[in-house]
Amino acid sequence: MGRAVIVTGAGSGIGRATARAFAAAGADVLAVGRRPDALTETAGGNPSIVPLSTDLRDEGAGPAIVAAALARWNRLDVLVNNAGVFAAMPLAEVTAARIEELVATNLTAPSLLAAAALGPLREHGGAIINVSSTFGHRPVAGAGHYAATKAAIEQLTRSWALELAPDGIRVNAVAPGPTESGALSAAGLPEEVIAQVKAEETARIPLGRRGQPAEVADWIVRLADPAAWVTGQVLAVDGGLGLT
Repeated sequence: MGRAVIVTGAGSGIGRATARAFAAAGADVLAVGRRPDALTETAGGNPSIVPLSTDLRDEGAGPAIVAAALARWNRLDVLVNNAGVFAAMPLAEVTAARIEELVATNLTAPSLLAAAALGPLREHGGAIINVSSTFGHRPVAGAGHYAATKAAIEQLTRSWALELAPDGIRVNAVAPGPTESGALSAAGLPEEVIAQVKAEETARIPLGRRGQPAEVADWIVRLADPAAWVTGQVLAVDGGLGLT
C-alpha cells in the first residue's frame, strides 16, 4: 500500500506541483483548497489525487480533513502545510483585521491541522512538511507581518521536531524564494507592480531566475521520504537569495 498524503493549498503553484509530485511517486493525495475548479485541474483525472474543497480557517476544518483522508485510505503518512496568503502591508497601513487574516491562514490553520493529524502520523512514523518563505528568516520592507508569520512557522518546525521525535514523526520545512506561484496576483497587486517586483527579485537572485513550483515540490517529496534522517530543518530553495 502506498503512502497517504494531505497537501493544503493544492489549487495552484507549489501546492499543485506538490500534489502531482507525490502522486507521481506512488502516493495517494488529498488535495485541499478552497476552489473546487482549481483542485479538479490539479487532479487532472489522476485517480491518486482526490480534491477536497474546504476553508482551512473554518472551525473543525483540521479534524474533518484528517477524517476524509482516513475514510478513504485508512492511514495518513505525510502532511504538507502549504496553504498561505501573502499581504503587502506597510506598518502605516496595518489593521487588526488584516493581521488576523494572516495569522489565521498562515499560522493557526496549519497548527490545528497538524494537531489533528498527530494520531495517524504516529502509527506510521509520518512526516510534517511546512512551507515557509525566504522572508521567514530574511527581513522585507512593506510585508513584515507576512514575514513574521513565516518566521513563526520556521520556529514551530524546529520546536515540533523536538517534541514529536519520540513519536517517530519528523518535521521539516522548505523556504521557497520567489517562485512562479501566483501569490502576487492573489494578493491583489496590479500587473505593472507584479512585473516590477518580479524584475527586482530576479536581479537579486544569484542564480539569475525565479523558481518553478516543481523545483520546490521535489524537495518537499524528498523531505517526506521515510528514509530521510532529517528533522527540524528549514531548507532554503531560493536560488541563493538568502545569501545576499
